[in-house]
Amino acid sequence: MSEVTVKVKLPGGAIEHTVAEGHGPVDAMNNALRKALRTTYPKIEGMHLEDYKVRILDGKLATRAKTRVLIETSDAESSWCTVGVSENIITASYVALLDSFEYFLLQQYGHETGGDEAS
Repeated sequence: MSEVTVKVKLPGGAIEHTVAEGHGPVDAMNNALRKALRTTYPKIEGMHLEDYKVRILDGKLATRAKTRVLIETSDAESSWCTVGVSENIITASYVALLDSFEYFLLQQYGHETGGDEAS
């Protein structure tokens, strides 16, 4: 089990600080973000992660290689993919996951969500 802590600045300035566990760091990040957002954005429960893919972009660089993470997400009406790239697989995963949440929230609620406020 992995554990992730997130702090999210919500509309109006409220800060939601949550901890969640999951079967690996990406699942834990997903659970923590959902937990932080579900009271303000209840439609988040309709969003589902469908696939998670990792690719090393330049294997010759070994541990310094950039990692690309592709996350496929869906709801009852559509599906979408988001991408994160970093030398750190956790950072790449976080970027792709956060972009997926932001896309969903913009589609469902139609306004800026304060995207870069999660940490």
